[in-house]
Amino acid sequence: MIGRRQLLFLGACAGAAGMSYGLKPRRRLSLVSSGDKIETIVPVRFGQWSSEESDGLVQPKTEGLAATLYSEMVGRIYRNAETGEQVMMLIAYGDTQSDLLQLHRPESCYPALGFELQSVSAGEMPLPGGAELPVRRIVAKGADRIEYVTYWTRMGEYLPKSAGDQRSIRLKTAMEGYVPDGVLVRFSALGADPTAAFALIDSFVPALLAATPAAQRNALVGTQLAKAIRT
Repeated sequence: MIGRRQLLFLGACAGAAGMSYGLKPRRRLSLVSSGDKIETIVPVRFGQWSSEESDGLVQPKTEGLAATLYSEMVGRIYRNAETGEQVMMLIAYGDTQSDLLQLHRPESCYPALGFELQSVSAGEMPLPGGAELPVRRIVAKGADRIEYVTYWTRMGEYLPKSAGDQRSIRLKTAMEGYVPDGVLVRFSALGADPTAAFALIDSFVPALLAATPAAQRNALVGTQLAKAIRT
């Protein structure tokens, strides 16, 4: 015969199971329209800039579980025809962001490939129209070069500013009942002058976003910032 204590315990277990089921995300949110690809959304050339594909960029490892994380990875090197300046771009897109599958931020990617992080800081990048994009800036020293990195991440409609922020947003979206897509957008430049390198990236990125089709910019920066960009 089941006693009162056992009934209370069973009731609590059933309640916990029901709550867990209720919190399980059942919907997906993707800002990349069906049939679209990041490589076609981001312009290959604009203004004085043109690009070529590159598979030699620093990028997240794609073995094991990580291989299922990214639906698409786009690596390019853009060159300015007038100045000869170059900017490296890596965009990693994943259609599912969950506890097991989540964007790998450069703070962990670069050290794993032998780079020393000399500095990491948060900042804001002005965009055409007056909006600001939250970014992180990294100085990474490798065996043969110093790389100046600016990047941001998007999870659904959110732009997490840190790894902790990313975890909080993942929990928030799970409690709201959906699994968002996610993208890591990273630009970097080489050289001896960090001020000049970051200034180059800060001028390049807004021009690239302005050249991206207006209806598809949200795939990179979310709907709110995409609408705020003026060209």
